[in-house]
Amino acid sequence: MNKQRRATLNQINDLIASVYEDLESCKDQEEEYRDNMPENLQGSERYEKADDAVNMLEEALESLQQAMDNIQEVIES
Repeated sequence: MNKQRRATLNQINDLIASVYEDLESCKDQEEEYRDNMPENLQGSERYEKADDAVNMLEEALESLQQAMDNIQEVIES
């Protein structure tokens, strides 16, 4: 791989890392919202939706991390 393509991949990895941080912040906020629900709302539809959102955001974060790992592997090869 030439120097220019490696530089482009590094830029892409930096962009993904930035998106990762923003998404992680959203996930943390949703998790805090869910965890701070009053006891009488735990188990409610609102709680379940928040819990589902946290789980989906965690999956998205894992996917982004995998993408960054794959790109880094290409850069280093």
